[in-house]
Amino acid sequence: MTRKIAFGLALGGLLTMLTACGSDPGTRAVTGGLMGAGAGAGVAALTGGKPATGALIGGGIGAVGGAVTSP
Repeated sequence: MTRKIAFGLALGGLLTMLTACGSDPGTRAVTGGLMGAGAGAGVAALTGGKPATGALIGGGIGAVGGAVTSP
């Protein structure tokens, strides 16, 4: 269980850094949302959750994170 949490945190940190890629907030929001959805689905599948729910949550968090970061 600890390895899964550590993996999720590491992946979240990596995605946070990647959401800053882009020239405007709209681009960062889209890329952040897509990466967050993929990561959320993956983490949910690894931890025994529902991948669709993980994708929705991850996508929302990624989109917001991408929109509020500055290049």
